[in-house]
Amino acid sequence: MNQTLPIAEIRKTVLLLMGVSGSGKTTIAVELQRLLGWPYIDGDDLHPPANVAKMRSGHPLNDADRLPWLQAIAQWIDDRIAAGEPGIITCSNLKRAYRRITVGDRSGVTLVYLKGDERLIADRINQRQHQYMPGSLLRSQFETLEEPGSDERPIVVPVQGVVGETVALLLQQVAAAQAHP
Repeated sequence: MNQTLPIAEIRKTVLLLMGVSGSGKTTIAVELQRLLGWPYIDGDDLHPPANVAKMRSGHPLNDADRLPWLQAIAQWIDDRIAAGEPGIITCSNLKRAYRRITVGDRSGVTLVYLKGDERLIADRINQRQHQYMPGSLLRSQFETLEEPGSDERPIVVPVQGVVGETVALLLQQVAAAQAHP
């Protein structure tokens, strides 16, 4: 599979993988880390303890809860860019306002939207355990989701296929976007 992937064509960037819970952010990020060798962090690991407790109890976060988390994600991205290093980070980034914090006008960040329909995502969530996100909150995620607009220059990757196919498509789209900025 590696021979058909455009890995050598990918320039250093911070890949920010966004999407609802269950869209495959972590799975895709881990595979990208394996293929590219870039540092990866799960954005969920940057949540303050109060957010984790709230989500574990089945209550969705509000925007005030999310602000310190989004700022921590933005700081991680800024640190990578300042060091001139690539990276991979996952964050649901469901609202445009959140993406203004995490991506904003930063160059060196590639927004990747992992897009799937609610039924597919619900099936995935029902087959796994997540440390923070119970399946009961999926509906609230889709209600909150504001898909990125073309002005945000997202790479949109459908997630209905197997991981290898999704990663290959993602890398092809990143390489194409970098070749034609």
